[in-house]
Amino acid sequence: MEFWSAFQIAFDLITDFDADLIEVVGLSLRVSLVALAISGLIGLPLGALLAITEFRGKHAAVVGVNALLALPPVVVGLVVYMMLSNAGPFGWLQLLYSPTAMIIAQVILVTPIIVALSRQTLEELNEFYSEQFASLGIFGLDRMLTLLFEARHGLVTVMLAGFGRAISEVGAVIIVGGNINHVTRVMTTTIALETSKGDLGLALALGIILLSLALLVNVAIASIKQLEGRMSHVYAH
Repeated sequence: MEFWSAFQIAFDLITDFDADLIEVVGLSLRVSLVALAISGLIGLPLGALLAITEFRGKHAAVVGVNALLALPPVVVGLVVYMMLSNAGPFGWLQLLYSPTAMIIAQVILVTPIIVALSRQTLEELNEFYSEQFASLGIFGLDRMLTLLFEARHGLVTVMLAGFGRAISEVGAVIIVGGNINHVTRVMTTTIALETSKGDLGLALALGIILLSLALLVNVAIASIKQLEGRMSHVYAH
């Protein structure tokens, strides 16, 4: 396939709202958004807990969470595969090669990102407001909820970073999902498959959409940071 012909086919698929293309993009978004929501429900409270509490071994816990940021996706995929296979402890659930298995793998990969980034954000805010919290008698759960509310713009940035990680994942999801057509085929796995088959038009169309999503995420993050800067300037005056 000629270089420019592949681009023409890609743009035709996008502008014509090709059914297969829409199906793959829709499944990708559904899997990643569900995984992100679960990761947020787990990661934000854990990040807040690490930010406001002092306990023996906290430094080791923080180091451990940060180390999980470098989890190799294929290793996560292998572990989840072993757990969900017929010989594994959760094989009876029959979740292997399903979108649910892909969500589980993405949750394992995204949650450490949300925990680590939210802890850093909330810890800095907790130090800044520590005297006010002490004088008002705000401790424990009340402090956690207050910090989560006050840092809501920064935490949206954290969630967007997690979404970027989830939507671009290929190694783990192809292992646990199997890349089954009309069942578990998402953008990244389809790009890998179609490229190997030489069908560059579909692969390129999905690549353009994936890059567009990444661009939107980065624009959103930059906009939120700009908004935070303006709000800080207003509060300072």
